[in-house]
Amino acid sequence: MIRVETEDYHTAGEPFRIVARPPVVPDGATVADRRMAAIADADVDGLRRLLCYEPRGHADMYGGFVTPPDDAGADLGVLFWHKDGFSTACGHGTIALGVWAVQTGRVPADPSGTTDVTVDVPSGRVTARVHTDGTDICGVDFVNVPSYRLATDVAVATSVGEVRVDIAFGGAIYAHLDAASVGLQVVPENYTALIALGREIKWALDSTAHARHPHDDRLSGIYGTILFDDLGDTPDGDVHQRNITVFADGEVDRSPCGSGTCSRIAVLAAAGRLAPGATLVHDSIVGTRFHARVVDELDLHGYRAVIPEVSGIAYRTGTHSFELDPRDELGTGFVLR
Repeated sequence: MIRVETEDYHTAGEPFRIVARPPVVPDGATVADRRMAAIADADVDGLRRLLCYEPRGHADMYGGFVTPPDDAGADLGVLFWHKDGFSTACGHGTIALGVWAVQTGRVPADPSGTTDVTVDVPSGRVTARVHTDGTDICGVDFVNVPSYRLATDVAVATSVGEVRVDIAFGGAIYAHLDAASVGLQVVPENYTALIALGREIKWALDSTAHARHPHDDRLSGIYGTILFDDLGDTPDGDVHQRNITVFADGEVDRSPCGSGTCSRIAVLAAAGRLAPGATLVHDSIVGTRFHARVVDELDLHGYRAVIPEVSGIAYRTGTHSFELDPRDELGTGFVLR
């Protein structure tokens, strides 16, 4: 009998299943190396399937295996996973890890009320800045890796005609489409149509040069499609948008998507839409919200890059002790999407 203990959270509605002591860990000197090893390791991938697939999970489940960091400069490392494999980045998961690390005492809360939890992820080193009021966690700022627009106004042939997308990196590579350009709104009633178009755009671009990372091929591939509504500016001059991020192969982020929001910030900054000091008020299809801003700028690989900061909160939803009976004919489970 195999048993696995998990601690579960949600960030703005998106699940994050934390495995603090995974029974199998891939080899590798860095988290990026371990991700590549995990992809090829049947035991590690089997653990992912066990915790993500039905009947213990579902097609939109998300989680992470805690690993050692790359070096003493970080508090922990993490391998992010979803129904189709291991991702290079996850903002909502980083926010959840920050809350978990402080709640469990893995990273002691700073008396100042602000505790930095430094995490090595496959795309680099990120920070979950956890804010506390006494013993209560009241917010987390996710400070991501440099993010930048890779291409703009890229034509993609789809079943609804040619569409034009921007492509940007925010720890993972995303295509961005204004939903109104294809007669859609980001509302639950359009959920099925949004998923179908998001999948179509991802796979149309994934084998092209637009999917290649300019510096590290381990980060290549179109991770997802961000379909957004532009809701105009707020009275304070901030940008207000709503999005659905369709990633992997048809999986939907219930939150506004942490790394996707960073990618969105990169597009808006490059287009001159997000003024210095302004905030992106970013809503999800279920009505939850992140606030994001640019905290620094730099030149990287010939691109104008920004350091994004995304603010949100995660809540603990419970713990699990999962089991796999060797006689179970379903084994590690199944998915229906």
